[in-house]
Amino acid sequence: MRNTEILVSGGGIAGAALAYWLRAAGFTVTVVERAPGPRPGGQTVDLRGAGREVVARMGLMDQARAVAVDQEGMALVDAKGRVKATMPVDAFGGEGIISEIEILRGDLARVLYEATLPDTEYVFDDTIIGLDQDDDGVTVTFEKAHSRRFGLVVGADGTHSVVRALAFAPESDCVRPLDVYNAWFTTTDAMELGGWYKMFNAPGGLVASARPGRLPGEVKAALAFRSPPLVYDRSDLGAQRALVASRFAGVTGWEVPRLLRGMETASDFFFESMGQVHLDGWSRGRVALIGDAGHCPTPLTGLGTSLALVGAYVLAGELATTGDHRAAFARYDEIMRPYVTEAQKLPPGGASGFAPSSALAIRMRAASMRSMTRWPMRSLIAAQFAKAGNITLPDYRPLAVR
Repeated sequence: MRNTEILVSGGGIAGAALAYWLRAAGFTVTVVERAPGPRPGGQTVDLRGAGREVVARMGLMDQARAVAVDQEGMALVDAKGRVKATMPVDAFGGEGIISEIEILRGDLARVLYEATLPDTEYVFDDTIIGLDQDDDGVTVTFEKAHSRRFGLVVGADGTHSVVRALAFAPESDCVRPLDVYNAWFTTTDAMELGGWYKMFNAPGGLVASARPGRLPGEVKAALAFRSPPLVYDRSDLGAQRALVASRFAGVTGWEVPRLLRGMETASDFFFESMGQVHLDGWSRGRVALIGDAGHCPTPLTGLGTSLALVGAYVLAGELATTGDHRAAFARYDEIMRPYVTEAQKLPPGGASGFAPSSALAIRMRAASMRSMTRWPMRSLIAAQFAKAGNITLPDYRPLAVR
């Protein structure tokens, strides 16, 4: 490649992982991130399957394990807090609903970010507003910084990707909504969790959950609900909090009132609709997409982190070994497409399995979970969890730009 300067949009897990592998191959990498610095906290993500292998090839498993969250597994509870079904963390060889290694999103992103220093340039508190491609490169216009020239641009900027909107298509053409909305936040209000990720379902497609954070007394909470598409201001957190509170008004079961109080004062409140990103190709000219920007599978699959880590590894490896971005992008799609296709298949029940609408469906969900570790359900569920490893990772080592 003549121009080995690459701009990555998004400094999260996908962006930092890509920067790591690109720098290992000898590319000059700049990462632009809208946040003023590395994003802290967040909810837990799964380090499983091929994604875990990528982190191992980075030599970062010790760092990842050092910030992992200690959890017993997942438990479904009723309105009185009584446990109705459990899946311990060691089920399915540590690859079950709660994986052996669960890490707060911000902690994993920080591990990856620090591994890219000091050889990666980071431009925080800025974003891309324009892309102008030609045969030799891409002129990038930023919201704050001066325009710059790069050989390639990669969008690793999430479901609401700016790069995708500029180079591919509007978000409405790329994202398939699941009609599920979720609010995530952190609270320090003491709860009896016993190390378990506890989840409570209420009729009407309502879901409340809480799990231990990494720090003492820290609780990672979520309030989710099913709904037809909603129009809301993504920048108005007060209105989003009010929307969630209105959906859970009158629900007094389990810890819902406590969680609603915690939501009102949480400094890290985040509200999002669940949707999958589907594209017939992950590159347009000199622009490519990885992670949720290109193929978000939704949190219901538990495979978003694996796709991000594996995609970053494969894209960087192909760019380093093919010597031509067009061939590299084509190979990236060829290698990743079957893996992504399987990962995007939702678990049995899909959105309705996660957020049942009726009391009967809630009881059936608990019964289904109790049967997951027994024959004949075990083999079917094991196949779902095995998707994280359903790819043979190419060996690009040692990487070097051709």
